[in-house]
Amino acid sequence: MASPSVSFRISRSTEDLAETIHALSHRLVKLEQRLASFELQVSNLDKTAPEELASLDHVSRLLQDCRDLLDSDPLASGDVVERGNALTPMAPESAAWSEDNDDENDTAAAA
Repeated sequence: MASPSVSFRISRSTEDLAETIHALSHRLVKLEQRLASFELQVSNLDKTAPEELASLDHVSRLLQDCRDLLDSDPLASGDVVERGNALTPMAPESAAWSEDNDDENDTAAAA
């Protein structure tokens, strides 16, 4: 027959195992709940993705329209002078004079 100390050790080990299994099962339940939550979030992302893509396509079209407008704008050619609060296109001869003047200024500054 087994001695009482061996029986106590077996009982104690069994209780420890039961507590460990209980703690592990609680952790497993929590992990399963987190997994379900993540899966729900991912499924919600899949639902909103087409709406976001449509919105981005709309923004892309608006951006292209703005670029087209800028390309067709006569003020966007680069020859613009600021007079007061208004921007007006420069005359071609004044732009040429300004470029010649800049070259002379650069030559004088280099000397």
